[in-house]
Amino acid sequence: MVAGPDNLNDPQVFQSVFNAHAESVRNFLYFRCKDVNRAEDLTQEAFLKLWQNRQKVPVAKAKSYVFTVANNLFLDEVKHLKVVFKYQQQHKVANVTPESPQYLLEEKEFHKRLQVAVSQLPEKSRVVFLMNRVEKLSYKEIAERLEISVKAVEKRMSRALKSLRSISEKI
Repeated sequence: MVAGPDNLNDPQVFQSVFNAHAESVRNFLYFRCKDVNRAEDLTQEAFLKLWQNRQKVPVAKAKSYVFTVANNLFLDEVKHLKVVFKYQQQHKVANVTPESPQYLLEEKEFHKRLQVAVSQLPEKSRVVFLMNRVEKLSYKEIAERLEISVKAVEKRMSRALKSLRSISEKI
């Protein structure tokens, strides 16, 4: 395949695809894994796979491809972490730590409750909620990034807020 303005073999075209979508992919992954460094690493891996398969992927499908690859990389990592966690639970060693001051304990508990509340949201609602509340994106911008309708974004946000109210009452 010859490099040209309409395929990913052209480094400038690939760079423009990267520039246009890298931040969105990173944010998508961040909302799923809640770790900025991990999200950045997975984003780089997703774009590396796009580069490796650039001859098979049309420019028009590059965004969809890279989001799919990023999601699959994340899911693979989650599966791996489950195996690691299961192993650690089976080989648990007593972990003794000195007591923390009261305010550190309360702060830690607050952050845990907050993380629990957000993590208990259904994935689609959590992603929309974080994109709106953390990234300050409008519903229209979220709809464009996730390739869904604005009505779907509104419905997911409504569900997220309703769920958070319910979860916060229980915590």
